[in-house]
Amino acid sequence: MKVLMINSVCGIRSTGRICTDLAEVLVENGYEVKIAYGRETVPEKYQKYAVRIGTDIDNKIHAIQTRLFDTHGFGSKKATADFLKWADKYDPDILHLHNIHGYYINVEMLFDWIKSRPQMKVIWTLHDCWAFTGHCAYFTAVDCNKWKTQCKCCPQLKSYPTCNFNGNVETNFKRKKSAFIGVKNMTLVTPSKWLAGLVKESFLKDYPVEVINNGIDTCIFKPTPSDFRKRYHIEDKKVLLGVAAFWDKRKGLNDFVKLSKMLDDDYKIVLVGLSEKQIKEVPDNIIKISRTNSAVELAEIYTAADVFLNLTYEDNYPTVNLEAQACGTPVITYDTGGSVESVPEENVVECGDVNEVKTLLLTGLLPMHDICFDKKNCLK
Repeated sequence: MKVLMINSVCGIRSTGRICTDLAEVLVENGYEVKIAYGRETVPEKYQKYAVRIGTDIDNKIHAIQTRLFDTHGFGSKKATADFLKWADKYDPDILHLHNIHGYYINVEMLFDWIKSRPQMKVIWTLHDCWAFTGHCAYFTAVDCNKWKTQCKCCPQLKSYPTCNFNGNVETNFKRKKSAFIGVKNMTLVTPSKWLAGLVKESFLKDYPVEVINNGIDTCIFKPTPSDFRKRYHIEDKKVLLGVAAFWDKRKGLNDFVKLSKMLDDDYKIVLVGLSEKQIKEVPDNIIKISRTNSAVELAEIYTAADVFLNLTYEDNYPTVNLEAQACGTPVITYDTGGSVESVPEENVVECGDVNEVKTLLLTGLLPMHDICFDKKNCLK
């Protein structure tokens, strides 16, 4: 049986690793698997699965169109047409969609193709809210509920996917709704109960929705000793770790900086995933590490930390929480989205309350969550 996955990346970052983890389990069970992706590089060990949609130039053109006209998801027509010709020949029995945003595929063309193949089983795992809004991937931080009826006058045009001029959110909403509804054999999957609840209030509400928590590879994410503390001269410090694929205000970068000024010298904050610009801008009292696609290196850093801090203001079911705890490191998170679903209640702090984070750190031992971390959990 043939399975085709589609995601913005393959084998890197959270969604890309979810796809390749699933692919390896499926292949072990006798499936043939390909992963169509749109951006960046693929680690060598996963290239056997990878099928590129478009090129770097296609990505840039799609991004420019979005910046100018707010048409994210409606560019990349030639790249999509070429990919769908390949997909017809591959002839999958199961299509598993992940992130279909990211400047690489035309969603109207994709769903026209899906609707022309009613015999094909379709699973769509939603990793955020983009599928049912006219623009944004998240809206809780601005307390917007327009997505429930009709997006317009978007307060987040400057957020991903950024538009620098007049928005097109009302039209985008209508086009997405027209494209995404009417698939005869599609099941939606959400990693969190939180997102499942939102889907049931959106124009996708008529599809069956299953909550299947994200899984991770516990052969990699496990207590992994290293010389990390020695290399950074923090052997005697209480190490507080933050990890993100992209750091910004939404991910709590400003709160980490604020917290670093509130703690004494017994503590040291480590941030992984910073851009070159952010490494220059973030204060030097924080250990700054650029993005890594090495899961083993991440496991070493998780293990070296005393506490993992997830100070995100918006999130679905972040795998970083799972990865840290699988490496033996407790997690403190803000009370937001599905992030709380994988963390003990005692470790949950009100969004933006950096003082409470400090207080919780000073209390000492933090409990761990009794959950299943294994990637096979994704295939239930």
